[in-house]
Amino acid sequence: MQKVEADKIIREMLPHLNNKQLSKLKKTLNRHISDTDLTDDISDDKLLEKYFAAKRAEGCSEKSLNYYQATLKKMLETIGKSAREIVTDELRNYLTNYRVTHGSSKVTIDNIRRIMSSFFNWLEDEEYIIKSPVRRIHKVKVSTTVKETYSDEELEKLRDNCSQIRDLAMIDFLASTGIRVGELVLLNRDDINFHERECIVFGKGSKERVAYFDARTKLHLQKYLSSRDDNDSALFVSLNKKHTRLTIGGVESRLKNLGQKVGIENVYPHKFRRTLATTAIDKGMPIEQLQQLLGHKRIDTTLHYAMVKQQNVKIAHRKYIG
Repeated sequence: MQKVEADKIIREMLPHLNNKQLSKLKKTLNRHISDTDLTDDISDDKLLEKYFAAKRAEGCSEKSLNYYQATLKKMLETIGKSAREIVTDELRNYLTNYRVTHGSSKVTIDNIRRIMSSFFNWLEDEEYIIKSPVRRIHKVKVSTTVKETYSDEELEKLRDNCSQIRDLAMIDFLASTGIRVGELVLLNRDDINFHERECIVFGKGSKERVAYFDARTKLHLQKYLSSRDDNDSALFVSLNKKHTRLTIGGVESRLKNLGQKVGIENVYPHKFRRTLATTAIDKGMPIEQLQQLLGHKRIDTTLHYAMVKQQNVKIAHRKYIG
């Protein structure tokens, strides 16, 4: 039997056999061609171990890997079959039942679909399966909502009502750099270059990038650091006597309280990031540069952050269309 004929048989049997059966058929056909006996025994635990080793090599963070692992193990346990025996309909039913049982959003369901797709595509690429059963499960359509940003007036209100120079420096820093709150709390004093008004940020996926801040932020940050009498290396520390590194929860709580004090609802760190993205796009910054500034791996993510103001769309229409 020729290899071409063997491949033809595999293609014809694709709709009728699961991946494990197809793999066995392929190896049986190959054995008759090459007289080489290939083993078919490999457990799901071993496949997951190999998959996560590959993801680590790609630079995936341990936090992401833990989420992937929990998601995939739950899926395999619920379906109750080997990964190489699972078919498309079983995965579709799993996603449908998961949404009903947990009351999950479309975003959550699509995240699960995306993780399953990554795993099964890897199995296909490594030739543990013939075809990924997720190929025919399409991206979940999520309705797009315009996320809130801070107005110029709200930002000034927050600044004017800061009784602590630390809070003023922190608000300015978030507003002008657009960094994530998790990146903010990891910053040290030594990471700041005041001469160039920039800093090294340790972002998602263990990747470093440069973030930039404006002149007002520079002045307030210098004033804040000169007022400190502690030796902690952290850029921002708590206001208590211990002056320990500020945590994500500490930043979120402080901003919420500042917002309540001046009557602004939903004051939280990520809103500063979205505001910067929207303002940058609104003023004409190329989307590729904004992507680099925010540290996004995919440009689609950047587009979700940047909401162009409707008034500017109207002006652009009159300029380009008439």
